[in-house]
Amino acid sequence: MNEIIKKNGLTFGAILGLFSVAFTTLIYVVDIKLFMSWWLGGISLILNIIIGVVLVSKTKKQLDNNISFKDAFSVYFIAGALGSTISALYNYVLFNFIDPQAKETIKEMTIKYTIEMMEKFGTPKEALNQTIAELQKADNYSLGNIFMGLLFVYIIVSIFGLILAAIFKSKSPSSQGL
Repeated sequence: MNEIIKKNGLTFGAILGLFSVAFTTLIYVVDIKLFMSWWLGGISLILNIIIGVVLVSKTKKQLDNNISFKDAFSVYFIAGALGSTISALYNYVLFNFIDPQAKETIKEMTIKYTIEMMEKFGTPKEALNQTIAELQKADNYSLGNIFMGLLFVYIIVSIFGLILAAIFKSKSPSSQGL
């Protein structure tokens, strides 16, 4: 693998991971209720997309504006996977060792929000009770659930990486004359 691809993937992966750690810490410190905010998740997603575009664009420039689909995908996937792994490990440590009570608070807020939404949609009482029981048993920050969430994120990173690679790949010399 090209050294530029490795270096940029690892560097930007660390940037994405540290961004996520800082973002999570800021939300945690300011107000734990912000973990329930959809718009903060949207802002985080947009910033991650911007960082990904900058990463692939910068890498293409460093490769003399000639990047293959594989290299564009690889540099983004390395960065996305590393950043996501750092984020997941931080969340595991934060909610299981630093402040286990915070995960219980988030769980209670999630249950309350779910009840409100299900009641708005007229969900039958037995279905509501079953959902509440399942949510009360769940530990979203267990090692297994963090790992499963991380696998899902890897799939999302792969899909976005494929899209970015298709956009940024260099045209082959035979197709440029068309």
